Amino acid sequence: MQPFDFNLRHLRALGEIRSHGSLNRAAEAAGLSQPALTQGLSKIERQLGQRLFLRTHEGMAPTAAGLALSERAGRAFASLAAGPRRGGARGFARPDRLMTATQASAFLHFADAGGFSGGASASGLSQPAIHRAVRELEQIWGVALAERRGRGMILTPAGRTLARAIRLAAREIAAGIEEALGDTGVGGRITIGAMPLSRALLLPNALAEFVRQAPATIVDVVEGSWRELIEPLRDGSIDLMVGAIRPEPPPGIEQQPLFDDSLSVFARAGHPLAARTNIGIADLAQQAWVVGPAGTPLRSHWSDLFEGCAAPPAVPVECGSVMVIRGLLAQSDLLTLLSADQVALEVAAGMLVRIPIDLPGTVRTIGIATRSGWRPTRAQSRLIDLLTLASDDTRHQQN
Repeated sequence: MQPFDFNLRHLRALGEIRSHGSLNRAAEAAGLSQPALTQGLSKIERQLGQRLFLRTHEGMAPTAAGLALSERAGRAFASLAAGPRRGGARGFARPDRLMTATQASAFLHFADAGGFSGGASASGLSQPAIHRAVRELEQIWGVALAERRGRGMILTPAGRTLARAIRLAAREIAAGIEEALGDTGVGGRITIGAMPLSRALLLPNALAEFVRQAPATIVDVVEGSWRELIEPLRDGSIDLMVGAIRPEPPPGIEQQPLFDDSLSVFARAGHPLAARTNIGIADLAQQAWVVGPAGTPLRSHWSDLFEGCAAPPAVPVECGSVMVIRGLLAQSDLLTLLSADQVALEVAAGMLVRIPIDLPGTVRTIGIATRSGWRPTRAQSRLIDLLTLASDDTRHQQN
């Protein structure tokens, strides 16, 4: 069951039914006839297999499912209302109220695929249908949503704003469906942005327990850096990010710290520095390194270590892949700078060792980043709780 399988006008009217407690008054407020609203409500209930409202002496009373879906629908339409501003005197005063589910779905597929052909393939609609939906939305909003660039199409700023609004609305409707279905055995879907420092232990440990507790929920893990994941988080493509968070969250983002993590120097077992004591920065400066590319936070920490040296150490290999770095260390005398979690298995197996030197100024806070105002579903809240428990285990291991 997909968010845009539902009629948007009927979904919007759920809030009116809840507020007015009467189909007649709700239909009037929603701009629908009473029979049309009655049929629309019945169709949504059939699609869900759940009663959303009960007739009582005091009027229409929402069930738990009706309350959940109507609240989420309200949040969805608030996202749509925050879409692009209409173009001057063109377009309609409330374009978000005129968009259909078919148009919203078609435009989102077009935006995600970057063109009419890809949008048609992803959605199962024809290219003319995708093209028509985009043009209809441009007329409703009175602004250009896409423009031709070379042989392809790109979204205009207004198009990107609308795509984000639709995507966030879809997330809310999907959450409403999940909450309305409750414990019927139909699971939802969670998309996690996994930054490097979450991938080795924290996220796998939390997910292993989550799968045991919520086997019906599907989890998608998207790997990337903060820079690669922050816009998908804002867009609603992912629900939360886990990894090294920023000292101050950027606008529209909230952060939940979990634990502090410090960096260490690692090398192969038997490396010449492994058995030494009283190692200083000057000793490290004489070694060759494999570190992340310039511009990454890890590379910045590495550069800061050698700021007072006459010349930085040699870096014959620049690499952001921890998997490649681990394999390279095992077969060379190169050093690297990583979190202990990232090579915990290799250290436990005796393949790699930590070089005995403390590195001041390399502490980073690991945590969760979400959109401001985001309201997690029960499954998402459960996963966050498990991430918190897994982080407690990590802290105990560090101490």
